[in-house]
Amino acid sequence: MNLRGIHAIYRFEMARTFRTLTQSIASPVLSTVLYFIVFGSAIGSRINDIDGLSYSSFLVPGLVMLTILNQSVSNASFGIYFPKFSGTIYEILSAPISPFEITCGYVFASATKSVIVGLIILFTSSFFIDLNILYPFWMIIFLILISFTFSLFGFIIGIWSDDFQKIQLIPSFVITPLTFLGGSFYSINMLPEFWQKVSYFNPIVYLVSAFRWSFYGNSDVNIMTSIIAILVFLLFCIILIYLIFKTGYKIKT
Repeated sequence: MNLRGIHAIYRFEMARTFRTLTQSIASPVLSTVLYFIVFGSAIGSRINDIDGLSYSSFLVPGLVMLTILNQSVSNASFGIYFPKFSGTIYEILSAPISPFEITCGYVFASATKSVIVGLIILFTSSFFIDLNILYPFWMIIFLILISFTFSLFGFIIGIWSDDFQKIQLIPSFVITPLTFLGGSFYSINMLPEFWQKVSYFNPIVYLVSAFRWSFYGNSDVNIMTSIIAILVFLLFCIILIYLIFKTGYKIKT
C-alpha cells in the first residue's frame, strides 16, 4: 500500500480545511448552537421529558448527527469533485497510487473533519446541559463509523456530480429531510403507529438511534439492528466505489 500517496492527499485536504476554518468548522458549529438555543431552550422548555430525559439532553445526539451527516457528505463530495472540475484528477489517476488509496486519502480527510466538528459540538453542548455519556467508547466508534460511511457516500456523489448544483442536490433534498424525519428532534415512539412503521424505512433512524443509545442507553430501534444497518450501508458504498473505478464512470470519460 502506498501510504505516502494516501498521506499526501490527506494532508492536502486537511490543509484546505485549516485555510477555511470559518466555513469548515465555525459555520456548522454556529448553526448547531443556534438549533440548540431555539429548539432546546425556547421550544424545549415547553416540551415534556422524553424517555426520562429533558428535551435539551435528548436533542444533543440528533443535532450532532444532523451536522455529521451533512459535513461528511459535503466535504467528501467537494474534495473529489474539485479535481474533476479543474482537470487535476488526471494527474492523480496517472500517479503510482491505486483507486483504493485515492479513496482512502479523500475519505479519511473528510471523516476526520466531521469527527472534529462533532467533538466540538459535543464540547459546546456541555455549556448548555450537564452532558453525561453512558458509553463513551461506543459513542466514539459510532461517530467515526458514521462519519467514514457518509464520507464514502459523499465521495460517490462528488464523482456522480457534473456541476456544483448537483453536489448540493442530494444533501439538500435527501439527506437533510431524512435526518429531520429520522428522530433527530423527536422519538419515533411519539408518532402514530402507522408513521412509526413508515419511519423504519428511513435509514437515518438507525444512525440516530444507535448514536443516542451510546449517550443514554435507550433507543427507538434495537441497537444490533442499527449496527447491522450501518454496516450494510457501508458495504454498499464500498461496492459502489469499486464499480466506479473499475468502469471509470465519470472519471476517465
